[in-house]
Amino acid sequence: MTKKKIITGVGILAVVAVAGGYFLLEGKQKGPGGGPGGAGGPGGMGGMAQEASVTVVKAEEPVIGDLSLTTGLTGTVEAADVVYVYAKASGDVTAVHVKAGDIVTAGQVLCEIDTEQVDSARNSMEAARVNLTQAQNNLSRMQVLYQGGDLSEQEYEQYGNSVKSAQLQYESAKMAYDRQVEYSTIKAPISGRIESCDVEVYDRVNQSGQLCVIAGEGESRITFYVTQRMMKNIREGDAIEVAKNGEIYQGTVSEISSMVDEASGLFKVKAQLQNTEEIAIGSTVKLTLVTERAESAMLVPVDALYYSGGDGYVYLYEEGTARMTPVEVGLYDSDFAEILSGLTGKELVISTWSSNLYEGAKIRLRGEADEAASERGNRSKEPSETDNNADKRRPAGA
Repeated sequence: MTKKKIITGVGILAVVAVAGGYFLLEGKQKGPGGGPGGAGGPGGMGGMAQEASVTVVKAEEPVIGDLSLTTGLTGTVEAADVVYVYAKASGDVTAVHVKAGDIVTAGQVLCEIDTEQVDSARNSMEAARVNLTQAQNNLSRMQVLYQGGDLSEQEYEQYGNSVKSAQLQYESAKMAYDRQVEYSTIKAPISGRIESCDVEVYDRVNQSGQLCVIAGEGESRITFYVTQRMMKNIREGDAIEVAKNGEIYQGTVSEISSMVDEASGLFKVKAQLQNTEEIAIGSTVKLTLVTERAESAMLVPVDALYYSGGDGYVYLYEEGTARMTPVEVGLYDSDFAEILSGLTGKELVISTWSSNLYEGAKIRLRGEADEAASERGNRSKEPSETDNNADKRRPAGA
């Protein structure tokens, strides 16, 4: 019984020794990293850690271009030609021939006012006419006497002067009458649309009281206000966009005031609008225009910028290493930023934002990283030396 047990134990130790030798041999061939090269080889864990520590980035040279910033404002729509019609004399309104929204032509009668002075002016004109006729008749009779030698030249001249005086009086009276008639019959000074008409029959109007507002035909105009900084970057002819009721209308800046508006403390700007028949005069609209611009500026992607304590800087690609470079930043939008100083324009600026970047960080350009990854993939597909040896150890046909 004891002999059998010892033999069995020795057999077990032999099996364990063989298995241990096999695994020891395999460990030397593969190495502790699990790859053919051991810890320092390409297939080991050390090689993978080294690859992961290199940040893959994109880099590009700065470009020269224009950059502009837009600002949203509000403005008021006005007619390009607006005429306010006022009463030139007091009186009672006897007739109104138009209403708001009507289209009128120049010279069309809008309303009539009894100024209570037309009759008086007519009487004065008729009296002046009678005096003129009488003076002319007297001059005709005196002319016969003067030609016959019965009237001196001085006396005849006095009759002629009386005719001239009567003529002037008549013309003055007629002018006063015509003026009163004009004041009583209110006519449209321009063609356009009646925007408002604030009088009705039997209303009493005072001199200089507003009667109607006429908006001229054609393009509309928008008025808005800007700060002094904005005004320096706005030019006549600049394009603007106006939004109203879900529609976008185009316009151009036509007038820029250089005087501060007393009410707002800002500068008044006017712009002409096109095809705005659907926008009511007096409406408040939203508009967008360029208020800051940089022309022929050095531009880099905005993702390339970093800030520390309010100071800007970028990272440059230099032979696989990141180099931090301070820059002065000007205008910027969602895509590009203007570089005022710090770059010459020939550098490769890293445009990939990454928290792994720092001075001296190891980096690789994206194109180079793609090539390296392709090479690693090809190597992983090639059979290893161990696999070849294993194939050699396999029996034929296995």
